Amino acid sequence: MRAMTAPTPPVVILDKSQMAENIGAVARVMANFGLAELRLVAPRDGWPQERAWATASGADWVLEGITVFDSVAEAMADLNTVFATTARPRETRQPVRTPREAARVLYDDRASGLGVGILFGGERAGLETSDIALCQGIVTIPIDPRHQSLNLAQAVAITAYEWRTLVLDAPPPNFREGEPPADGALTLGMYEHLERELDAAGFFHPPEKFRSMSQNLRVMLGRAAFTAQEVATFRGVITALSKGRGRVLEKLAARKASPDGGGG
Repeated sequence: MRAMTAPTPPVVILDKSQMAENIGAVARVMANFGLAELRLVAPRDGWPQERAWATASGADWVLEGITVFDSVAEAMADLNTVFATTARPRETRQPVRTPREAARVLYDDRASGLGVGILFGGERAGLETSDIALCQGIVTIPIDPRHQSLNLAQAVAITAYEWRTLVLDAPPPNFREGEPPADGALTLGMYEHLERELDAAGFFHPPEKFRSMSQNLRVMLGRAAFTAQEVATFRGVITALSKGRGRVLEKLAARKASPDGGGG
């Protein structure tokens, strides 16, 4: 029988973090609860920032292992399951979980060999809806509505604590059956392929609705958790449909160019 070991902890992604002190505080609570991989997306003041080491209180290995990305899509490109932590579900219709419920899903997915992560927004603006739409669900911390001010490190600490508690309780993981969901890079490629062809077909009308309509499409497709093979199949469907549209346009053009002008 295979010996059970705790799954590797989830990746923590900070989007557009503003203060070095907050990055250091996040590194500190990650180290407290056994999380080690921290990714930054477009930090306001760049990276590295010396002030982060003071608030990290010795969690140097987390800060030294930081990787920086230009976009959320790039930061989660190699991950299969990412949850966005936000107080407001906003316009997306995605599963909403507590940190405890999310920890269980991430634990099971990681035990099945998938890449998992948790996305946190910047201190002031939070997360963009377009970035939330790339995730597989939303984590909302059940704080008292009379005072909803929760700083970045506190939010990371709560979710990291739930992961740590789950690991110490050592539950048997529920291994995912069948093929795993595609990673972020494959999924984003599918979304963009579909959007290009829909745009060429005039689907996004009026043009100013492109953003909201594309986000809704991404959320709908994201709930299906396509495998890599399913992504390839779906992209094949998109290509076949776009080629068929091209043949129809060629026939129409040929009819117009004919001597009788395409008349019946």
